[in-house]
Amino acid sequence: MSTHDRPDPLARRLQGFGTTIFAEMSALAADTGSINLGQGVPDDDAPEQMLDAAVQAIRSGRNQYPPGPGEPVLRRAIAAHQHRFRGIELDPDDQVLVTVGATEAIAAAVLALCEPGDEVIAFQPTYDSYGASVSMAGATLRAVTLRAPDWALDLDALRAAVNPRTRLVLLNSPHNPTGKVFDDDELAAIAELCVEHDLLAVTDEVYEHLVFDGEHRLLSTLPGMAERTLSISSAGKTFSCTGWKIGWATGPAALVAATRTAKQFLTFTASGPFQDAVAVGLGLPDEVFHQRRDELRAGRDLLCAGLADAGFVVHPPASTYFVTVDIRAVGGVDGVEFCRSLPERCGVVAVPTSVFYDDPEVGRHLVRFAFCKRREVLEDAVQRLRRLG
Repeated sequence: MSTHDRPDPLARRLQGFGTTIFAEMSALAADTGSINLGQGVPDDDAPEQMLDAAVQAIRSGRNQYPPGPGEPVLRRAIAAHQHRFRGIELDPDDQVLVTVGATEAIAAAVLALCEPGDEVIAFQPTYDSYGASVSMAGATLRAVTLRAPDWALDLDALRAAVNPRTRLVLLNSPHNPTGKVFDDDELAAIAELCVEHDLLAVTDEVYEHLVFDGEHRLLSTLPGMAERTLSISSAGKTFSCTGWKIGWATGPAALVAATRTAKQFLTFTASGPFQDAVAVGLGLPDEVFHQRRDELRAGRDLLCAGLADAGFVVHPPASTYFVTVDIRAVGGVDGVEFCRSLPERCGVVAVPTSVFYDDPEVGRHLVRFAFCKRREVLEDAVQRLRRLG
């Protein structure tokens, strides 16, 4: 059989990474007129200052290719943000890279830093792009499981995951989908392991400003980690501008340069006018960041209370804008089937958490709801969910 006659032309390394569950559930929401609490698409908009800056950039002709590493004004703003909020000094020319959202930053980092046959440690349930990025690099994802209700890090499992093929640790904190914020002891254990085994670390910190309980701390600030950690974040979650796809990677010049090498052959560059606008956003007063966090905390509390009233066992998140529930208390068995039936039963869409595990059985009984919605939308969703009781 020739290669043109193969039943599935998709390369083996991407087998299993078909249409995402987010696309399926969002289509189901549109088809049924349900409230979509599946995908994390905020109802609110970016601050007016950022919207005005984007319009001004477009009107003033900033519509051609920006520099590959990112507009200088944004790279300076990212460096200033890291100093202002994290106490880190960065050279905006050599230690900051602008990317097409955090998703591209993660993919570019893994492609740049991993050889075929390497292994990458991540913590499951795992954001779905991680496995695909690792597979595209010809590497293997080795998952360490976080378990409800507290999602504590199993240090023995983490140590057991390290072997001579381990190249890097991919840490998502604040963690999607659980909402966990890794504490100081857990971060210290990860750092000690990286130093002991000479591992790199890539950190996904896109929810850094949406922490309700506890405090976000950077892995890169721990002893021995500054020179081996690439930190990734983005504007989408912080400022409710997910469609702008502006992310960034910061860290030691060598890791940033390696990531830039891969990134330049993925997209080269993008989103010029939005880069100017995000630079404005990063310089806004502290209260802008705090207001967004406080509004989401109120949404979390409203939805968690409503889900509990509907009979779910609720695992309240310390961060992000997602809440995980155990469906067994309302008669659910399989999260995928539960989510597919939920629109017909009560007009709400959620996402099965099992899709975030290498073994779906581990998370079969868990479902994720998003609360980045207007209060009236969440109140309507809560009323609908009560029909399950």
